Amino acid sequence: MGSSTSDVIAAVRAVAAAFAVELSPEEVARIAVRAETAADPTMLDARPVLFAQREGRVLEDLGPALPPGVVVGCLTGGGRPVDTLTLPPDPYGAADLAAYEHLRALLRRAVADADPLLLGRVSTESARRNQRIAPKPELDLLERAARHSGGTGVQVAHSGNVAGVLFDAAAPDLTERVRECVCFLRDSDVPVTRIFRFPSGVTEREHGRPHLRSDRPTGPGEPRRRTRLPAV
Repeated sequence: MGSSTSDVIAAVRAVAAAFAVELSPEEVARIAVRAETAADPTMLDARPVLFAQREGRVLEDLGPALPPGVVVGCLTGGGRPVDTLTLPPDPYGAADLAAYEHLRALLRRAVADADPLLLGRVSTESARRNQRIAPKPELDLLERAARHSGGTGVQVAHSGNVAGVLFDAAAPDLTERVRECVCFLRDSDVPVTRIFRFPSGVTEREHGRPHLRSDRPTGPGEPRRRTRLPAV
């Protein structure tokens, strides 16, 4: 889920806000990578990008948005956490690089054509290829759930325990398809966590409302109270 990157970004934004400093998404990305070796592109806007996770930079902007879809999210491995720092590096060979370059080309086309079926195909193949690094015992069940309920494919976290079944947001019988998928997963003892749409449209510059009356809105443009800070 990119939870550690979210933690890092929250800390970076909090410190920047305390000093009334506004950091660009690119600067936040570089700090996040320095903090934990690799980071997800959570600090960037909602545009799909190819992101160098260990360098904190965008290699390719794939287009304005992913084809609209719905995800039935679930947990794999009984919800057990994954120690990402112990995961072995993938020994990519020439054949692997060629296969991923092909998937990258298909992903470009899926975004350009707003094709949810092609997006699901790319995501499913990526999930299969990740099995040798962070295997998901439930991957076969997820693929069967997608076929059973008319989904477009599956997706998995490549360094975590979350996964999901993908659906075309424009499917005329979407509600029934999602219901069938949820029932299939629950009957298979796969915990369903959340159903959501993508793309979300949330960007680096959009911030949530305060949860409590005493809370202040977040964001670089909000009024600030004077804060006592220790000497640095």
